[in-house]
Amino acid sequence: MAFIIGFFALLIVSGTLFHREKINTKPGKNVTEESAPEVIVPETGVPEASVPEVSVQEKKSQFKSVIIPAINEVYSDLMRQYQEVLESVQTGENMDKLAALRKEYKVTNNAELLMALKPHPRSIAIAQAALESSWATSRFFKEANNVFGVWSHNKNDARLAAGKKRGEKTIWVKKYRSIEDSIRDYYRTLARGDAYKEFRVLKMETDDPYELVKELNLYSEKREEYSEKLATIIRYNKFDIYDQQKTIL
Repeated sequence: MAFIIGFFALLIVSGTLFHREKINTKPGKNVTEESAPEVIVPETGVPEASVPEVSVQEKKSQFKSVIIPAINEVYSDLMRQYQEVLESVQTGENMDKLAALRKEYKVTNNAELLMALKPHPRSIAIAQAALESSWATSRFFKEANNVFGVWSHNKNDARLAAGKKRGEKTIWVKKYRSIEDSIRDYYRTLARGDAYKEFRVLKMETDDPYELVKELNLYSEKREEYSEKLATIIRYNKFDIYDQQKTIL
């Protein structure tokens, strides 16, 4: 009798584990290959048992020491470019340069160009970096300088294969020469992507990160939950203080 009870208990546990696995690997609702965002869940690439113990504070401190100076550098460069273009638009100078930038950023007029070029608040970039790179501990970050989990669809890109597949298809993420290059590409993605048009419109009206992250729900298959996580990370870690710092131009 004890053997029979134990056997059925094992079947129940096994069935539960199998059911959980199926739930965890089920694709998000209404997500297609075409509509899926260009980001994926970070991979640590290291078995949990072999990861050395690091306190949360140490982990965050290491993240901030690496990521925030890089974001500040890129943000300053982008703000400098934005102000130069704004001046050209207002004075009517450098028309050839403006035309080239409109083509590069896939816009039809200067108003849309300014929307694309204005960098969004640093607090948002820092929060997304924390979330997408698992606080700078993911395999994509360590092996590819890929801070934001950006995919690669071009076989000529320098890139890294993810450990998971989408069906039979290998997922590739971009490999960058530096953290700064990854941050520049991230800002460029939000400046050009159709999914972030409303985000670009709103950042011309407000610099409030808590309002702006609501328009980043298409960055992840988790949609609104993703935006809420970003807002929580910004608020809890007081990342919005970096939006108040003077930009070095």
